[in-house]
Amino acid sequence: MIKESFKMNLTHKDILLGQKISTKEEAIKKAGEVLVANGYVDTDYISAMLERENIVSTYMGNFIAIPHGTDDAKKSIKNTGISIIQIPDGVSFSNPDDTEDKMVFIIFGIAGKDGEHLDLLSKIAIFCSEQENVIKLVNATTEDEIITLLSEVE
Repeated sequence: MIKESFKMNLTHKDILLGQKISTKEEAIKKAGEVLVANGYVDTDYISAMLERENIVSTYMGNFIAIPHGTDDAKKSIKNTGISIIQIPDGVSFSNPDDTEDKMVFIIFGIAGKDGEHLDLLSKIAIFCSEQENVIKLVNATTEDEIITLLSEVE
């Protein structure tokens, strides 16, 4: 259940528009770097995000991925935060043994303090379950557009 008081609290510094990224590892690092730069996590959280990706793909379908750290990385989280990386040309999150191409155009890097990552995951999943919402994020030209779109999520 999502807490009534829980909000994503996105700011311009949480969002990178128009990124050119060639690998999923680069995309995950970029999402982690934004989390670090904004004081949400320590730098070792990035390696935990990459480790999580090696354990289980953070590709969620509908052209999004939600990289986050392993359970062991909870100690690296200072504050709940999110990073959004827009990749207009897309980046593949496919593994060599995948039968489908898992293209990602929006990365949501998340770090949740005290279980709040579940609230973040839930809000993102609800919003992105509608493919047209993902397309709006991909086509957004300003950080304000993305903040407005995601602030409408209940």
